[in-house]
Amino acid sequence: MMYSPITTADAARATPLETPNPCHGCRTATLRKIAITMAFQPIVDIQTGSVFAYEALVRGTEGQSAGQVLSGIEPDMIYKFDQACRVKAIELAGGLFAPDGDAKLSINFMPNAVYEPNACIRASLAAARRVGFDPGRLMFEFTENERMLDVTHVRHIIEAYQARGFTTAIDDFGAGYAGLGLLADLRPDMLKLDMALIRGIDGSAARRTIVASVVRMAEQLGIRCIAEGIETAAELQTLREIGLRLCQGYLLARPALEALPPIALPD
Repeated sequence: MMYSPITTADAARATPLETPNPCHGCRTATLRKIAITMAFQPIVDIQTGSVFAYEALVRGTEGQSAGQVLSGIEPDMIYKFDQACRVKAIELAGGLFAPDGDAKLSINFMPNAVYEPNACIRASLAAARRVGFDPGRLMFEFTENERMLDVTHVRHIIEAYQARGFTTAIDDFGAGYAGLGLLADLRPDMLKLDMALIRGIDGSAARRTIVASVVRMAEQLGIRCIAEGIETAAELQTLREIGLRLCQGYLLARPALEALPPIALPD
């Protein structure tokens, strides 16, 4: 996950219920100048060893963590900041990604920031045109730590983005507000399983059962799963045995600032 601004009390108050048109804020508000950049961490197909996607993770230009960067963002600017992060990620990807490759750029965003999906995507598409990045390689992770206040609206966003050829994902599935009911309503392309389900899965029969069941259920719905937060070879081996192919975590590669890190895939 790139960042979780909604976990702060101030950011939680900046919702469409209190700001009926967040797009107006993005157009008119002035974001205090804060230097941001991105680190990139791969999502790896452990069966082929290829990179399925690189997730963009917000950082300060001197390597400051997402938390440090967010501490300087005013609560009423959080949605404008969200859009600025998306644009920055695409601009960097234009120079880093192989133009003839198929690895996706995975960008986290806050669904409550999107007032009208086709209007709110314009800045991202304009950035893609500027740097020659194929917008069909964009993957949007709906960060579930922000409570989805209007599920019908979020479903509209997902359908609009899928119609444009974007990949959609629910991030951190299995924690916070994301659950089976939300999955039934939204039908994204991907699920990113929360690291709390992955941590120690090799030694937990309960976690193995839960993850295996979610993977099978998702397959029946035409949804692919990604395991995030993998730190040990034993966790990776258990996921292999379950049949989960797409994996992300420090075991495979740590995020690299403004670079695409090499992959270390254990045998």
